[in-house]
Amino acid sequence: GLKDDRVVCGIAARGQGYARESGRCFAIDLAPVQRQLEGRENGGILASRLAGRTRLYAFDPRYPLLDELKAVLAKAMTFYPPEEQERLLMVRQRPRRAGKPL
Repeated sequence: GLKDDRVVCGIAARGQGYARESGRCFAIDLAPVQRQLEGRENGGILASRLAGRTRLYAFDPRYPLLDELKAVLAKAMTFYPPEEQERLLMVRQRPRRAGKPL
């Protein structure tokens, strides 16, 4: 698993996210990111939908402790270094086209 919940903090900050984006953003292998997101979805915290071939994750609005969870994650974000906070808030409009240079 991951040492912390940066991926979930990123989704809280941006409103939604996908596994590959989160993995690249935090230099984490894709498999652990996918496991974390799937685990949070199985726990009812996140919900996903397909946008083309990309699975987008967002908080499930029916999660009973959603407001409290978002408050805790917002507080947790304040403990990250400024450059990490910027990465958490960075919003990509769509996944990068395959093969497109960075």
